[in-house]
Amino acid sequence: MTSDPRILQVSAADGIATLILNRPAARNSLSLDMLHALQNAFEDWGARADIKVIVLAANGPAFCAGHDLKEMTAARENADGGRAFYRVTMETCSATMQAIVTCPKPVIAAVHGTATAAGCQLVASCDLAIAAEGTRFATPGVNIGLFCSTPMVALSRNVGRKQAMKMLLTGQMTDAETALNWGLISDIVPMEQLQAEAGKLAALIAGKSGRTLKIGKEAFYAQAQMSLEKAYDYATGVMVENMMIDDAKEGIQAFIEKRAPEWPAP
Repeated sequence: MTSDPRILQVSAADGIATLILNRPAARNSLSLDMLHALQNAFEDWGARADIKVIVLAANGPAFCAGHDLKEMTAARENADGGRAFYRVTMETCSATMQAIVTCPKPVIAAVHGTATAAGCQLVASCDLAIAAEGTRFATPGVNIGLFCSTPMVALSRNVGRKQAMKMLLTGQMTDAETALNWGLISDIVPMEQLQAEAGKLAALIAGKSGRTLKIGKEAFYAQAQMSLEKAYDYATGVMVENMMIDDAKEGIQAFIEKRAPEWPAP
């Protein structure tokens, strides 16, 4: 499992994998190489039995400024005016965001500075997001003639329609408090506590059954796309199957015996 530390730093300890965007001079913009690195990392670490949680953070003054506009502008010099490059970039970006959602491990974003355009999409795609005080969010594509259509997919699945449309149509910055109220992020902490709080949350989740986390995350996103009746029918089946695994047997027995569970090896 390799990663280019020049653009994505990767480490793991105690069941937690940490991915750090590392293009600070470019405000961690999502070049095509960065997108490939992220997609591969989520797929690779998501498949690791010893990893239970993934934390996504960033170096530098900003979390992520979205797509690399300099790279995209340079592609206009191609014979097709950049169309093929833009198609590959957008498809890779979409695949990367889906890799987060389909990753069997919970993904926590630790956000600071600004998260704009596809950077805001990155935050919205994560299962949880802790933001430092003063962090701002935006989908500002409309300001440069490029509507944030792919960020819209993740954004509209996390905040209300009117709030999503306000961000998309105005391109204005949204502060952390508003983002919290709208459901884009899950917590706000002082900047100096961001990494520690993200680590504490990750450790709390990592103490749970890995099998149960996988079952629960998959079920959460699956039922969200169903009608109420179908969602309950689906969730009923999931709970029955969940009850049959050794983790549920051990967890329930530990609760009855008033002791900490000892999860079976994955």
